[in-house]
Amino acid sequence: MKYEIKFFGHENIRSNHKKTIEITKESHLTPRGDCIVGVNASSSCVELPDELKNKLRNPETLIRFSIIVGNHEFNLEGRGHPNLALTHSEDIVLRKSDFTCPRTLSVKCDKASDLLPREMVLQLQNPQTQGLFIIDVD
Repeated sequence: MKYEIKFFGHENIRSNHKKTIEITKESHLTPRGDCIVGVNASSSCVELPDELKNKLRNPETLIRFSIIVGNHEFNLEGRGHPNLALTHSEDIVLRKSDFTCPRTLSVKCDKASDLLPREMVLQLQNPQTQGLFIIDVD
């Protein structure tokens, strides 16, 4: 099952957080949001289909993520967790840790925003840049 979310860049995207990656429906971003890779996203946690949410709550589920911007593609993997609320109305956060909150979509991810290719980050610093965030579960 694949689910796609469109998002846009922002001049304050830094993408240098070592533990998380976030996309948000918010349009405003300060430089302190250093895990955020996209704004004006087309979906948040609460809007994901129930079938997908059920799969994400299974700790055995391997989740593959792709972030595509122009000719660049960044891939990572994470796990589901039974405590995922998936109720946040603005944000989606992928975490390396086991921490869960309403914004958490996946835990135990193998990468964070600091590993995004710098060419991709430069593109995402242009508010006109559109990206695609793909969630893929079996």
